[in-house]
Amino acid sequence: MAADRTASAPTTLTQATGATRGTVGESTLRPDGTLKVTGEFAYSSDLWHEDMLWGFTLRSPYAHAAIRSIDTAGALALPGVYAVMTHDDLPAGTHYGLEIRDQPVLAEDRVRYHGEPVAIVAADHPETARRAAARIAVEYEELPLVVDEATATAPDAPLLHPGRRDHHASHVPHPNIVHRQPIRRGDVAAARARADVVVRRTYEVGMQDQAFLGPESGLAVPAEDGGVDLYIATQWLHVDRDQLAPVLGLPAEKVRLTLSGVGGAFGAREDLSMQAHACLLALRTGRPVKIVYNRYESFFGHVHRHPAKLTYEHGATRDGRLLYVQCRIVLDGGAYASSSPAVVGNAASLSIGPYVVENVDVEAVALYSNNPPCGAMRGFGAVQACFAYEAQMDAVAAELGLDPVEFRQRNAMSQGATMPTGQVVDSPAPVAELLRRVKALPMPPERAWEAAGGPVDVRALPGGLSNTTHGEAVVRGVGYAVGIKNVGFSEGFDDYSTARIRLEVIGGEPVALVHTAMAEVGQGGVTVHAQIARTELGVDRVTLHPADTRVGSAGSTSASRQTYMTGGAVKHTCEAVRAEVLRRGRERFGAAHPAWAETERLRLEDGKVVTDGGEVIGDLAGILGDEAIDLEREFRHRPTEPFDPHTGQGFGHVQYSFCAHRAVVEVDTELGLVKVVELAAAQDVGKAVNPLSVVGQIHGGSTQGLGLAVMEEIVVSRDGARVRNPSFTDYLIPTILDTPAMPVEVLELADDHAPYGLRGVGEAPTLSSTPAVVAAIRAATGLALKRVPVRPEHLTGT
Repeated sequence: MAADRTASAPTTLTQATGATRGTVGESTLRPDGTLKVTGEFAYSSDLWHEDMLWGFTLRSPYAHAAIRSIDTAGALALPGVYAVMTHDDLPAGTHYGLEIRDQPVLAEDRVRYHGEPVAIVAADHPETARRAAARIAVEYEELPLVVDEATATAPDAPLLHPGRRDHHASHVPHPNIVHRQPIRRGDVAAARARADVVVRRTYEVGMQDQAFLGPESGLAVPAEDGGVDLYIATQWLHVDRDQLAPVLGLPAEKVRLTLSGVGGAFGAREDLSMQAHACLLALRTGRPVKIVYNRYESFFGHVHRHPAKLTYEHGATRDGRLLYVQCRIVLDGGAYASSSPAVVGNAASLSIGPYVVENVDVEAVALYSNNPPCGAMRGFGAVQACFAYEAQMDAVAAELGLDPVEFRQRNAMSQGATMPTGQVVDSPAPVAELLRRVKALPMPPERAWEAAGGPVDVRALPGGLSNTTHGEAVVRGVGYAVGIKNVGFSEGFDDYSTARIRLEVIGGEPVALVHTAMAEVGQGGVTVHAQIARTELGVDRVTLHPADTRVGSAGSTSASRQTYMTGGAVKHTCEAVRAEVLRRGRERFGAAHPAWAETERLRLEDGKVVTDGGEVIGDLAGILGDEAIDLEREFRHRPTEPFDPHTGQGFGHVQYSFCAHRAVVEVDTELGLVKVVELAAAQDVGKAVNPLSVVGQIHGGSTQGLGLAVMEEIVVSRDGARVRNPSFTDYLIPTILDTPAMPVEVLELADDHAPYGLRGVGEAPTLSSTPAVVAAIRAATGLALKRVPVRPEHLTGT
């Protein structure tokens, strides 16, 4: 068991190492951090080409309508317009999709959601492109809406994708269901008969947006070979390329992608947005084309978190042992599939939480509807389930008269436990310990907003600077939650990553060049990969090559997988480079020292070859000379398997991560305003490769969970399935004034199956932060609160 690493705040770790260089386990500052803080960092929206045109997308004002005609003459007549394209102008493939190619590049005969792309324009100025799009005349005929499970599965329901053909279709009972996954284990009926306490409730989770700060943008440049070079902010360069090539009618090798500066992602950049539109316009006009969404367009241009309705029934014995869980999870996938099948798999397989339950009956489904498309967002199906099962754990504990933390600990899984899918958890699962740690942390002071003998600090009160209260009707509540999240791609997906390492001597000093296709979206690979190379190769100077498709795939920057997978690929390739260094050294200098005969006892350190006793027997400059070592290798985690479509059994996930939260809130019960005073977390990360970055990830994930708890929701009208708040004026996200103190305890309990024993970090805190905050609000108010986000009217009843 590795030693625990505890930090109360990231500044503690910064002071420990304030360096931009380091090896595995050291806090290392981001090389791009200062540039981003000062505004000097170049994002994809800053791209420029001398003769570039500007692209713009015309979007549907209706959520479901037949397209009767499109007239582009008015747009083409506008001076400065170079091209207008509709579905009829597409040169090759017409649809794309991450798992199911069901989404049209441009709407053909009908639109299926509010904001669907209908036509694209290229002009010499962005305002000209916008005016031209406004001149395109589209005749629509509105069609009946599908907005929920009842309208999706009614006998006369409009089929949103009639005749769909994909490998998921055979597992669903209705064409408007994207995917269905049951989990069956034990005998729920028999367990129900033995239960002393049964709690059954229904919960709802609203549609959350990733709300990254850098809107979708990119630059497509036509190439002399007939191909195209796309400079793009994305999460997965190779899957973008694989979707683009058929649409453009080009071989994959002629579609080249290079990562540009990414201003956040959180899952929203896994799907295509403007990539195909920019490339199509560039190839049509023969000129570079840049597209930059404004904030309004961004809300329509990417997927969101699936809203969900979750019905749970828990049964327990009088002494606080869970006997069974039965639940049904309905996820609204919106108009197109995106990653809904995988989200369903996560929601189903993680639906019980980090608890030991012998008898389980679960069904999770995702629907097609005319609501906005939903797909990947941090937590990926597990967030919705965690809100419901943790609310249930509090409710059952209350029925039994037990402390909610004690009840969780009594049922907590540990290493060796069996998941509802039949998979044995074969690495540390310190669920009870994480709960113990957050409960043991000192509580924040009561009435901290009340200065002794001085004025009340309204900033610390619900309502903040709006000065709505001086403490009247303000009550405090404390809540706990814990969650379980898978790491990496699951269910038999061939999850791998590639790294290319070049080691050479420049100016007498060894230098390593690390080339991967990893998309740096803020997770910290720009420090981790250099740390791994320094650790494995014993060199100080490490350069990161820009990410592009000229090296093998790194997979998506999602599923908390990049440090595990691409970090693993860097480690694996560095090991091959080190072996080659030692082979060359043995060939050239083996006769000079007997230690060269036992290369397994040698290591690279500070540019030298060193024995396990510390004796230097060579240096990289002498071994390499003018001959570089340049190797590319793939890394794979242990294989997983699909869940059985009828029982849900199977080794579906490669790794699990765990995080627990304690939330302290203060609520103005008269106005329904909430102030989160503190959001403490404890998380097992296996190995903190960069402790500073680890704490930052926990803080970030916790803040997004707080947002879902009390403010973040895309509001869609039921009468027209239209998005009502596509702006940061009306879609609220936590600011620095909403973000509380966040004490963090980080455990390092190694997973023997993972590189350095590490676990993915970024998603787990997003799960348990939401139910912890809501549990605290329940404790303060005594209200059931079965929906997030919690709004003022839910607290005041008005």
